[in-house]
Amino acid sequence: MTIHFIGAGPGAADLLTVRATRLIAASGVVIYAGTYLDAEVLSHASPGADLVDSQRLNLDDIIEVCQRAHADGKDVARLCSGDPSVYSALAEQTRRLDRAGVPWDVCPGVPAYAAAAALLGRELTVPEVAQTVTLTRAQARSTRMPETETIENVAQVGGTVVLHLAIRHVRRLAEALAAAHGAETPAVVVARASQPEQQILRGTLADIADQVDESGLTQAAVVLVGTALGSDDFIESHLYRSRRD
Repeated sequence: MTIHFIGAGPGAADLLTVRATRLIAASGVVIYAGTYLDAEVLSHASPGADLVDSQRLNLDDIIEVCQRAHADGKDVARLCSGDPSVYSALAEQTRRLDRAGVPWDVCPGVPAYAAAAALLGRELTVPEVAQTVTLTRAQARSTRMPETETIENVAQVGGTVVLHLAIRHVRRLAEALAAAHGAETPAVVVARASQPEQQILRGTLADIADQVDESGLTQAAVVLVGTALGSDDFIESHLYRSRRD
């Protein structure tokens, strides 16, 4: 049997791929993070499936559930918030499964930053304004960031910066980014994009931290920073430019 790591998207049940819904429906065990996913996502599971909320499980517990299901001849749908390629702990889980001889595969999903950009109606790459998107996170009570990936170094790259797992540290991060990008650079916080309680805070690096404090947001949010979020002053791309130009 197989452990399917499935990108469950930003939360909305109808943002899962067709492949994801088929894998969930066919799995005897569904492991999900109740903190982040809309409960409606679980409607894709079969009535007899074992539903396991991972929010209070550690890595050992999760791997034990997977191994037990494998031994019982059951497929496992291991739901990951957003897409498994970003901040999903995929690497550490699959490493243990490989050591245990348990097969696994990956089904991609809609990442949180893409859902946030869609909600804003904004492209994160705009001709001659921003052609680079940097995905990063904050460091607090978590594993260390590589020395070359501090927020100060990331700020020097330019383009659009997307911060995951950073909502509790937005003031410190905004100050560091403002030093490089300027305090009036557009900054947006999107919480629980695609879910009924979704929330958007729009501002600049000068005031976004105050807005976050006033809103009381503490989790399930991404922070987007960059001129592309607020600029309409850009050239048209060569891709769609008239051939007669």
